[in-house]
Amino acid sequence: MAEKCVVPDNEGVPVLTSKRWILAYVAIVGFFFLYCVRTNISVAIVCMVKTQQMNITTAGNLTQENLADVTQSCTIEESKGFDTAEFDWDKSIQSAILSSFFYGYLLLQIPGGWLAVRFGGKRVIGYMFVVNALTTLLVPVCARVDYRLVMALRILLGISSSVTYPAMQSMWGLWAPPLERSRLASFTYSGSLIGNIFAFSASGLLCEYGFDNGWGSIFYIIGIGTFLWACLWMLVVADSPSKHPTISKQERRYIIDSIGDKDDEVRSTPWKKLFLCRANWTCLTAHFCNNWMHYTLMTSLPTFMKAVLKFDIKTNGVLSAVPYIAMVVLSIAGGQLADWLIKNYFSTRFVRRSFQSVSFLCSAACLVGVGFVTCENRYVAVALLTTAVGLEGLVNSGYMVNTIDFAPRYAGLLFGINNTISTIPGMLAPLVAGALTPNDTPEEWRNVFYVCAGLISLGALVFGCTAQTDLEPWARAANSEVTVAPPTPAKKLPEEHGVEPTSKEASVICSERL
Repeated sequence: MAEKCVVPDNEGVPVLTSKRWILAYVAIVGFFFLYCVRTNISVAIVCMVKTQQMNITTAGNLTQENLADVTQSCTIEESKGFDTAEFDWDKSIQSAILSSFFYGYLLLQIPGGWLAVRFGGKRVIGYMFVVNALTTLLVPVCARVDYRLVMALRILLGISSSVTYPAMQSMWGLWAPPLERSRLASFTYSGSLIGNIFAFSASGLLCEYGFDNGWGSIFYIIGIGTFLWACLWMLVVADSPSKHPTISKQERRYIIDSIGDKDDEVRSTPWKKLFLCRANWTCLTAHFCNNWMHYTLMTSLPTFMKAVLKFDIKTNGVLSAVPYIAMVVLSIAGGQLADWLIKNYFSTRFVRRSFQSVSFLCSAACLVGVGFVTCENRYVAVALLTTAVGLEGLVNSGYMVNTIDFAPRYAGLLFGINNTISTIPGMLAPLVAGALTPNDTPEEWRNVFYVCAGLISLGALVFGCTAQTDLEPWARAANSEVTVAPPTPAKKLPEEHGVEPTSKEASVICSERL
């Protein structure tokens, strides 16, 4: 058995009031708004577009009896018609609008990570959030002119949003000590889940009761909030511990010594090694498969709730948010549990593989089950969807933080590479879901869930068998003080004698349990 991880002396270093956690507190709100601006249209479009009739001409595989079952098999919740619905957009236009965000989202993933490495994540994220705010505020005006202007705004929103995850990964590569990575990352990224919750539930209510025909208020409120957050971000955070004006000397030393790297040197980028890294290809596979499920549900769940489960818009919005509440809880709790297990019992590699496999395999089983639930048992479907999406929260302790394990200096760039390729599901998933469900029948939606379940099962197999966490040689800084202890079980470290490491033990001594 290998040695336990030893970190530098953290005596006198604050935790919940520390600058690294203040960064996490501000960042979680940022990711809240990041997902509000990208998912608000998924609910808004339900009350923007006039209800359309089933496409009987394309229902060649449905008998008259089956059509009757589709329309009369269960009690449909009463819902007032949307007199405020203004647009006659057909299914293809709606799918195009929902997927257009991801065309822009492809463009700045890798440049965003590179810019954060070179110039710091603070300005990269802050300036782009101003663009996020403006593109959101303009949606109601442009929608009333031409739907293609909405698509253009969504593409621009995708471009400005694409830098956020790579830049944040780059910042955590400089701010997150090894034994706090799961906690800090999962806490920060759970903001995106809270954003989903708000976008789904609040948007449904605003459709009914908001100003500017209801749906318009969704974009105005979220756009203003996004702009105000960008101002807060620029005032509060710093690119790295060494650049923070008010951080304590103890915390600065603790973070830098834990990571074993200096952030103020100009570095060349080992592009070839980044693209050929096998550990990163494993992360990429998991990332791609997870995004297919994530984006399918994020863009199509309100439509499924309305068309198959027959929920009215208010109930639809609230129940579409419920799965993401479970995801927030499991994301934050999973991060705490993962770091505790790594510190006390298991290797980082075992924990990463286990969390990811449990997340994927259990979610796949739930999605298959959803496809067989009828609208008479609609709340069973909600429970299964809640479990499937909730378990997705464990990925923040799996592939999401894995790049920081094996290449913390280049975590932003690696995430940018992965997220660029993994944005393809964002473009394709809404189109595939729309193509598979021309009549929105339960049988058609079953195929959508089969595709998601199959892909995440593949991701579980690949990541569960091949994920790595050892620091890559090319990712180690020339001045790094990180050392690896020889695997001698008889050796006793200071903490095993009940003595805290001294400040002279400033290097991180970590080796995997076999």
